[in-house]
Amino acid sequence: MAFLVVLVVAIAVVVLVMRAASAAGGPGGAARTPRRPRPRPQRPVRPMAPDDDPEFLRELERRAKRDDGSPA
Repeated sequence: MAFLVVLVVAIAVVVLVMRAASAAGGPGGAARTPRRPRPRPQRPVRPMAPDDDPEFLRELERRAKRDDGSPA
């Protein structure tokens, strides 16, 4: 008979602890704090070909105009 009482008390304690944990934001609780998103790893900067670089093309055009006075 004592074993049955101890078993019922143990189950009641487990239930109360689980309810308290879920109310405090434990796993599955509604009061969880949002996690910060992980920063994405930065892609390595690929070298840009000169004919794809707008700054290079502007400089090339500026030099061409300065050299002979007419566009290339």
